[in-house]
Amino acid sequence: MLLLDQKWDGFEMKNVSLELHKAAIYRRKGGYKNLIESDEKDDKVFVAFKIDSIPERRPFLLSRDFAYVRPSGRNIEPFQGIIYRVVKSNLVLVEFGEDFYLEYDRACKYDVKFSFNRWHQTLLRNFLFPERVPQIRLAPTQLSISHKLDREQVSAVRQILSLKCPPPYLVEGPVSVTKMDGNTKRLSRSGVVVQEAVLQVYRTSPSCRILICAPLNSTCDVFTRSLKMQIPESEMFRANAAFRELDGVPFDILPSCLYKGECFSCPPRVEISKYKVILSTFMSSFQLHGVGIVAGHFSHIFLVDASSATEPETLVTLANLANENTVVVVTGALRDHSGWVRSPIARYNGLSCSYFERLRQSELYNGLDPKFMTQLQERETT
Repeated sequence: MLLLDQKWDGFEMKNVSLELHKAAIYRRKGGYKNLIESDEKDDKVFVAFKIDSIPERRPFLLSRDFAYVRPSGRNIEPFQGIIYRVVKSNLVLVEFGEDFYLEYDRACKYDVKFSFNRWHQTLLRNFLFPERVPQIRLAPTQLSISHKLDREQVSAVRQILSLKCPPPYLVEGPVSVTKMDGNTKRLSRSGVVVQEAVLQVYRTSPSCRILICAPLNSTCDVFTRSLKMQIPESEMFRANAAFRELDGVPFDILPSCLYKGECFSCPPRVEISKYKVILSTFMSSFQLHGVGIVAGHFSHIFLVDASSATEPETLVTLANLANENTVVVVTGALRDHSGWVRSPIARYNGLSCSYFERLRQSELYNGLDPKFMTQLQERETT
């Protein structure tokens, strides 16, 4: 793949006026639409400038990309800043270190260059558009896998355990949780594969950190209930959206949650980092990033039933918590579509296609190579 930084070489702005822009950044503690008194406020000073003056086609700037500035006509080391936000497509807000603000002169003109954040390139290459590259795989080990798994499931678990880095491993099969008589729910064949793989990683890798994400709270709850039979509550945390109703959480998994005041919350970074297994919906996984969990903290991320959610929803987890050393497993089914994309523009531009389905139809996976995916035949779990 062409290094994306090379595409930015021609984008340079000269004699640019930089202005300081003060802003209050709020960090919400609750799940409220409006700010409340207990929300934390952080006053920041950003450098603001417009990018309309670039003669060539403008670069597509993203939050966390880099901007480099130095006084025009001076051959000194440029100051590096991190792009915080692009407002209305042309006003760029950049956060610099204290060294820049000490040297800043409002009357001075600056030259500006941009650089693609390496993580964005990693995300594109390893997770969004993975290519057929030699995978780093662990040597096979002797495993004591549950006798309840059939040959296909055992093979899938062994493949997952041999992975050490991207691209994502796909498990194609029915949705992970199925309903039985009444309101009883149990794991399907693909769900059992995820459960067994999680348990094997937990038992064989003392340094593991595992994140399981799904589109539905009910799915996360079933996995929590199933795993807590073999993983101590002290090593497993169920993250919930702040606004989830308390009486909607099964009573037997409440000890794995944190309910504080009148809403659910996440423990601080130091405390939550101690958990070996964390479960969350795709969207609520952003809370982990919010309390300071960095990309690469988790050794394994399981995106369960990724075909039942929109691609942007699924990627909330990867964009904030995965890096080039994270093992990612994605489960789903081709005919299981996310049906709530209401915008015709979004549907026209491909957002009706889930992350799982788009990967499954790509060249890397459509050959059904067992090194990259397992296809489970549908039949009843015994």
